[in-house]
Amino acid sequence: MNIALLCIGLLGALCIVLGIAVSLNRMKQKQGSGCPSDPKDTLHKYIRAHANTIEFAPVLMVLMYILSQSQMASWVLWSIILVTLSRFVLVAGLIFPRTMARPNPLRQIGAGGTYIFGLALCIAVLKLV
Repeated sequence: MNIALLCIGLLGALCIVLGIAVSLNRMKQKQGSGCPSDPKDTLHKYIRAHANTIEFAPVLMVLMYILSQSQMASWVLWSIILVTLSRFVLVAGLIFPRTMARPNPLRQIGAGGTYIFGLALCIAVLKLV
């Protein structure tokens, strides 16, 4: 099993599922465009989760794909797994709490993991040069 390609597929699915959730919430609230400013609003939370995922997932997916084309050290494989898990934890931290107005542990862990393991993937790609 190619773990990097599995993680790429999971991140792609996360982007698409969040896009569907935004569309369904827009229909439910009859709001065709824009974003409510209330950090407790469900549509606001889904829009932010989708936007944040779209900001990071494509770069991570490209890094993972590049790394999947060569022999990977175990730390690289673990970085791929952990950055993917971090993205899902971050989304949970944006959607499930009652409000986005305050930081919460899920958001902090998800963001921190994205930064740390995302940078690790960048380093791994640079080592291929």
